[in-house]
Parts: sequence; C-alpha cells; structure tokens
Amino acid sequence: MLSLIKKLNEAIDKREAVAQCTVVATSGSTPLKAGAKMIVWNNGKQFGTIGGGNIEKLVIEDAVELMNTGKTELKEYNLLKQQMCCGGTMKIFIEPIKRTKQLLIFGAGHVGSNIANFAQTLNFKTIIIDEREEILNEINFDSTQNILLNHRDAFSKLTFDADTFIVICTHLHEYDREILAHCIHQPHAYLGMIGSRRKIIITRKRFLDQDICTEEQLEKIDMPMGFDIGQNSPAEIALGIVAKIIAVSNNKEIQSENKITQHEEAGFNSNGCS
Repeated sequence: MLSLIKKLNEAIDKREAVAQCTVVATSGSTPLKAGAKMIVWNNGKQFGTIGGGNIEKLVIEDAVELMNTGKTELKEYNLLKQQMCCGGTMKIFIEPIKRTKQLLIFGAGHVGSNIANFAQTLNFKTIIIDEREEILNEINFDSTQNILLNHRDAFSKLTFDADTFIVICTHLHEYDREILAHCIHQPHAYLGMIGSRRKIIITRKRFLDQDICTEEQLEKIDMPMGFDIGQNSPAEIALGIVAKIIAVSNNKEIQSENKITQHEEAGFNSNGCS
C-alpha cells in the first residue's frame, strides 16, 4: 500500500494523468478482496493489481476511457462473464486524477514573486524562471520550483501542454518579447505578458512585421495581462493576473477589457514608433 501511495504521489508530482482503481466490494469467489488497489496511466500502464486476468484488462480499459471523460464511476464486474473461473463479482471504484495544472512565471521580480505567493494555495505546479540569483533566492515557497537560468537556456528544461499557464514579467522588455515569441508557438491554456499599452503596441507591430506570428495568434494573448482592478502596487497587479488565470482555468467566459483598439494602434504607429 505504501509503495502504491508513493507511486501515485510521484505521478501527481510529474503531472501525469492517472486513475486509481479500488476494489470496494466482492461477492463469491474473487482473486482479491475489498481494499485491493491499482493505478492506471492513460497509456494503459499499471501499478498494483486488482486480481489479474481478463478482469484486470477490462478495468484498465475502462479506466483509460474514464480518464478521457474525467468522470468517476463505480462499476460491477461479473468474473464468470470475463471467462474467469472464480465466478464471483467485484465492485470497483475508478477515480481519474487529473493532471496538475502548471504555472510558468518568467521573472522573479516584485510582480512575479507575488504571483508565486498567491499561487501557493491554488492547484498549480508553479515554476519561476529568472537568471538573477539574488532575486530568485528570495523566493522560498515550498510549492514553487525555482529555475536559475536565462530564459533561452530554460526553454529546453520546460514542458508545455494544454494545462500550462504562462505569465511573462521579466525585468527587460526584450526578454519579455523573446519569451513571448517562443511561447506563442507552444501548447498552453493561458499566455500573458505584462506591460504598458505602448509596450504592447510596439510588440504587436514587431511580431507582425517580422512574421513571428499571425494576427489571430496575437489576439489570443492576454496583454496587458490580468484584470484591471485599479491596482497600484505589485501585489495588486499580481492579484489581478492571478484572478484572470483562475477565470481561464475555470473556463469562465471573459470579455477582453484590456485589448488595444485598432484606432489606438493605428494612431500610435502613425507617430513613428517601432
């Protein structure tokens, strides 16, 4: 049992989608009794056992299917129907455990550190990336992983998927743009960049002029990122950003209140800014 719990914790820490299958009741002759457990991965790999044979094969198939839907289910299996000579029945509770959402914070300054602080109590695996050792060392949250690297070197050490939330708030505009240019082409659930309206307009123009991405891709980026809550401090800015991330995470429909208008962008560009 302890080894199974350890394996389950490892899978959660690695952000792997798994399902826990537990025998909750049996009747008649069965290979294992109530309490037997098995972990199943979405590729059909397993750890532990609920009895082996055809019944176990069927439970694995059902677990993979339920992981795709995210539903839990109590299922009853007749062993005789599964060509197992035991002949009893087993009730097995199959509980998919979703992959932990990942929050990547580029920049450990005042805003980034406050975002990491708020994220401690949320269901995210939080990673903060910065090349400044003295700044990064000030962040000592148990639930936050610190990566002391320039963003270019950190990219190869990071994974990006549909459950990845990315915030960009480094100490240099050019760093922010380089990170955005990379991340915009990676899988993600949310991608946002901090900045003034001037910075955002310049970024949009550069990305389009240099064919870094399309207009459609830019429209999906949250910049300036976060909700406008009338913030006046780094902590308040971070709170607005975290609130936006939570809203996206919960699939709440959001109206883009911070979008640059075409009129504003055209007027800004006509003044010769680049």
